[in-house]
Amino acid sequence: MPFPYKTVLVTGATSGIGRALAERMVAAGIFVIAVGRRQERLDELVKKHGADKVAGEAFDVSDLDAIAGWTRRITKSYPTLDCVVLNAGFQRSVDFTKPESINLPSVTSEMHTNYLSPFCMTTHFLPHLIAMAPNPASIVLVSSGLAMMPLPRCANYCATKAAMHSLAWPLRAQLSGPSSPGTHHIKVVELLPPAVQTELHPQQPDLVAMGDDKAGIPLDDYASETWADLTADEWKEEIIHSVHRDRLSRMEDKKREGFNLFVDMMRKQGRMA
Repeated sequence: MPFPYKTVLVTGATSGIGRALAERMVAAGIFVIAVGRRQERLDELVKKHGADKVAGEAFDVSDLDAIAGWTRRITKSYPTLDCVVLNAGFQRSVDFTKPESINLPSVTSEMHTNYLSPFCMTTHFLPHLIAMAPNPASIVLVSSGLAMMPLPRCANYCATKAAMHSLAWPLRAQLSGPSSPGTHHIKVVELLPPAVQTELHPQQPDLVAMGDDKAGIPLDDYASETWADLTADEWKEEIIHSVHRDRLSRMEDKKREGFNLFVDMMRKQGRMA
């Protein structure tokens, strides 16, 4: 089905995947609420496309205590908001062979930004999205292929993305459950990118030192294929890039089958809505 949403909020919209997808949405006539920490980049995005097509909202998504009040303001300011793309995140290396080198505050911040913030935003945006019924609404979670196949170097990043992946399935099952018809209009989509050439890698000094800061597929290639998948006639709950689709899909097929059987069993036993 075509992407039916008309007002889309994108976190992490000042660079990388968030920026690239936001610009494709603008080109498709969608009003984008671009969220990021860097005001100058938000201003540049609005200037480039016009305030009638993009709104810039400066906000630090890792500030968990501020999310409740911020989401209330956003939904009041943009009552037609019907899709939330939770994309913001960052990555740092963790070396357990040198535990003294591990920056625990950075680890905590990574967890807040990559997982706890999307969890909190989902919680606080849901009342508004539920109230959109019967019009379609959506939550798009941007995790990573590393959610399924972790990389030893960035263990915490992989764990945060695996947590988001594990969140997507129960969230989707609950909102689509037979006893909750009032939430069936909300789709839950998960994007699982491979390594992409964004600012994620150059911001890590150890990768720069190793010459790995330009790892991944070109950003434009990723965004173009992903946008094509998001706007395809056939709805996809998980969008895995072709560079690792076959491998990761094979890994997940049996797990997904087992999850669906387990959910059906729990519902039949009256232990799940």
